[in-house]
Amino acid sequence: MGKARLDNAPVILPTPDVGKTAAFYRDVLGFLIVEHLDAEDPFAAAYRDEVELVFVQTKSGEFTPNHVRYGAGYDLYLDPDTVEGVDEIYAEVVAAGARVIREPTVMSYGSYECVLEDVDGRWIGIGRVSDRSFFRGAFD
Repeated sequence: MGKARLDNAPVILPTPDVGKTAAFYRDVLGFLIVEHLDAEDPFAAAYRDEVELVFVQTKSGEFTPNHVRYGAGYDLYLDPDTVEGVDEIYAEVVAAGARVIREPTVMSYGSYECVLEDVDGRWIGIGRVSDRSFFRGAFD
């Protein structure tokens, strides 16, 4: 008997308004949205290329993005298949009205990335490792 393989790990993103959040990811980031708003726990799934996100309706507490709650960290990091893909996706989402936190730049840790903010205040990094020297041994 073989060992089972994992082939997906959808990111679960709590939100105060599933419909509003899903519309942003559809209209600005180009995701296909499948809504399940009549479910016992309302949610929407978002798909683009090999990425799957799930927006779940918050029932209690207040959603706070990582950079506000913890003073650091993105809430989501999307990794295009090429370094050039960062610029291509950046141009696409800026044309669609994305709020830019940081334009594409090479970071001290070797990733070429930009940062956007979603409708809920989440910071979304979009980047690709451009200088593998920071990650010695990881790509051998």
